[in-house]
Amino acid sequence: MIRRFCLVAMLAAWRMFGFATDGVEPGDTEVVLTLAVSQGNPRNTEGDFAVLKDGRVLLVYTRFTGGGSDHDQADLVSRVSDDGGKTWSMEDRVVVANRGGLNVMSVSLNRLQDGRLALFYLEKNSLTDCRPVVRFSADEATTWSEPVTMIPEEDCGYFVLNNDRVVQLSDGRLLAPLALHHRPDWEKPDWSGEVGAYFSDDAGATWRRSQEWQKAYDAAGNRIAAQEPGVVELKDGRVLMYLRTSAGELYQCHSQDRGMSWSAPVTMGVASPQSPASIERIPDSDTLVMVWNDHTGMPPAERKARTPLSLALSRDEGRTWTPSFTLESDPRGWYCYTAMEFVGDDLLLAYVAGDQSPGKHLSASRVRRVSLSALR
Repeated sequence: MIRRFCLVAMLAAWRMFGFATDGVEPGDTEVVLTLAVSQGNPRNTEGDFAVLKDGRVLLVYTRFTGGGSDHDQADLVSRVSDDGGKTWSMEDRVVVANRGGLNVMSVSLNRLQDGRLALFYLEKNSLTDCRPVVRFSADEATTWSEPVTMIPEEDCGYFVLNNDRVVQLSDGRLLAPLALHHRPDWEKPDWSGEVGAYFSDDAGATWRRSQEWQKAYDAAGNRIAAQEPGVVELKDGRVLMYLRTSAGELYQCHSQDRGMSWSAPVTMGVASPQSPASIERIPDSDTLVMVWNDHTGMPPAERKARTPLSLALSRDEGRTWTPSFTLESDPRGWYCYTAMEFVGDDLLLAYVAGDQSPGKHLSASRVRRVSLSALR
């Protein structure tokens, strides 16, 4: 009841004040955790949150030890907050040690409707074998089951599942949006990609592949990138899939059948570099929150850098968005791969916060607390 009251008050504040001016930050926002790099730990990226039953907040993220590239050795490690995300434990706890031929990375944490926690991540063996797996915990992340491979050998390929992407729809279906870039029998990779999903109707025990995987094209019919999709369930039962593209804007697809098939990608009308967005619904509300690199007003050819990091709202199921406010504004910064979690009156964000120096784009990460009630 208290959490619902806070969210209602927060929504009322947003409707009263809006976000009328770009670059305006909420009244109370702070970086509460910096996951800095160090000798032997050149990169800390791509994580997700879960709220435990005792109220603690769990963060699991990817800690690289073998180098800073997407294919270097990495472990999944955790930090915990006892006060709703304001302060965090100082030491990493290994959740999943490096496995496979290359690494493990890109975490999604989900509280399932049956009460268990689900931990999704990529197990990367080679440039033709990168597939998501899932583990389950019935004791609040103290122990985890053996991994369930979501994509069978006969469909083996290089699949990308971003962090904080898997959702459980209102009817219980688990939906994992994916981009496919390579297969063992392909002559070369297709980094422009095609997007679709795998889904489960038995709480993650078995998985099926969606139909009609989609490539993306601009208005002139030219192929563009369709990468790093995310999904959000809409009030009318459809599912919105949003995409990173190379067209200087985000694209979208829709599913009328809970992720079994997808429409052709079309523009969202949201300016962006070739960088992923994150969209989630404020619990028990009609409001969607989007965090991305807002390049509104910039010519498409100049939409390159992953800065600033911005936040906007939609009150019409993603058809239109309010003007954004800026969370991170450093023109030399590099901000992406955001995880979102609503905790009481706060929105917690975990995201890459690198810089544009060589080799530093995807290095350190931050956790930011946004006190939405401060807008009242």
